[in-house]
Amino acid sequence: MACNILNPILVFLSFQFSAVVGYKQPNVIFILTDDQGYRDVGYHGALFDTPVIDKLAAEGVKLENYYVQTRCSPTRSQLMTGRYQIRTGLQHGVFTDSIPSCLPTDEITLAQKMKEAGYSTHLVGKWHLGYYDEACLPNNRGFDSFLGLYLGVATHYSHRSIPPLVDGYDFHRNYLPAFEYNGTYSTHVFTDEAIDIIKNKTEDKPLFLYLSYQAPHSPLEVPDEYKEPLRGIFTDENRLSYAAMVSCLDEGIGKVVDALKETGIYEDTIIIFSSDNGGAVGSDVIQGGAGNNWPLRGFKFSLFEGGIRAVGFVHSPLLSGNVKGTINNRLIHVSDWFPTIVEGIAGWNTNGTKPLDGINQWNTIKYGTRSSRLELLHNINPLNVVSGGRDWIVNMSLFDVSIEAAIRYRNWKLLTGNTGQTGWIAPPDSGLTTINGQSSPTDQIVWLYNVRKDPLEMNDLSEAYPMVVKFLLTKLYNYHNQSVSVFFPAPQREQADPCLNGNDCVFDPWVPVP
Repeated sequence: MACNILNPILVFLSFQFSAVVGYKQPNVIFILTDDQGYRDVGYHGALFDTPVIDKLAAEGVKLENYYVQTRCSPTRSQLMTGRYQIRTGLQHGVFTDSIPSCLPTDEITLAQKMKEAGYSTHLVGKWHLGYYDEACLPNNRGFDSFLGLYLGVATHYSHRSIPPLVDGYDFHRNYLPAFEYNGTYSTHVFTDEAIDIIKNKTEDKPLFLYLSYQAPHSPLEVPDEYKEPLRGIFTDENRLSYAAMVSCLDEGIGKVVDALKETGIYEDTIIIFSSDNGGAVGSDVIQGGAGNNWPLRGFKFSLFEGGIRAVGFVHSPLLSGNVKGTINNRLIHVSDWFPTIVEGIAGWNTNGTKPLDGINQWNTIKYGTRSSRLELLHNINPLNVVSGGRDWIVNMSLFDVSIEAAIRYRNWKLLTGNTGQTGWIAPPDSGLTTINGQSSPTDQIVWLYNVRKDPLEMNDLSEAYPMVVKFLLTKLYNYHNQSVSVFFPAPQREQADPCLNGNDCVFDPWVPVP
């Protein structure tokens, strides 16, 4: 009887081993920054230097037609699942301190597939995919280790939440609060942890490290030593602090790369860099910031390019020589990383996942070949609607154009449910001039752009190309019909309040275990 039970297991394990035998799986370091704007990197024209990022990008492949989502949780959800947020109910918002929701636990994560492929898996930094139930936590979603914060925003030194969120401590090592880091700057903590993981890597397992920095998300906090070299550049204090946060981040990434080289594993490592959404602007300590996306239109939360076109690149000695130092203009989306990393880099499979929206882009990145991605759904959010709509557009499609949505097909991009008033915000101290949004008829809430010819989205072409509008509205209608309902439950503030649950005001899962 025992032999009958063991035989299928041995066959399965043999199959898993044979799938990767003869192929040396590279280490993968995925670096995600938080609210870093398109402009906020040296090679996109920032007034401050990012020498490490610039060098890594210059020696690798810059992704200049690369897209993420408008805010934190949706981008992270698509990275972790390879699926659009219309599939997971995350079309509307982010996971806050008291919402009883998380990345659906029936979704297979990138970390789970990498672990299945034989990798050690580590998350350092920001999770922001829900924590209300233990099943939602990083260690239960495929990560061998976790150090960081569950939520989307906290102070960088004390690691406490910010009003109007309930007061609580949000810094954990695996399942337990990590009070020893209270008072230590989070960028430094995450850099040091990443270095420790690299230096303690076992020889028999490749490494998957998801380094999800909290910076440069608000609040704008940074050690003074990073501000001083920049004071001659900035008179705007918020922009000074923000630039210093990015400088500290850049330094940290350099130390991580040095650790890869010192341990001798750099030659077998692929570094992927991405920002999570457009730079935030405004004075709100939670939602605002001092990021910038010039010359792109819009900012965090917007479906214009400034909210969704990300800083991205891939750096590795394993890239082919003909692509090193080049720009890749193929259409690439954050959901593509799931199959790209699992299939393309790890040489594994995506069996067991729900149908993916992501596409394996590894050949595109490594060799410069064509991408098979022609289409990209940015989002459809039925909870955000505006009034208006030109009659000829309203009558041509079953899709409700009052809904906030955007879709890309080849070079065309269509936005609906948008008044078009979002403009182009100049970086402080740059001498450039902010341009307000376009004046338009009050009933215009649908916009069409040729993004290749007009990446700044200045010339609406909806009147000139009505059949393109109809074609893209039909696609939105079909996607909308495939959507699951938005899952954005009401906050349970008293139940979730960490100071009322007898756990030293620590954010921990607050749904009672059955």
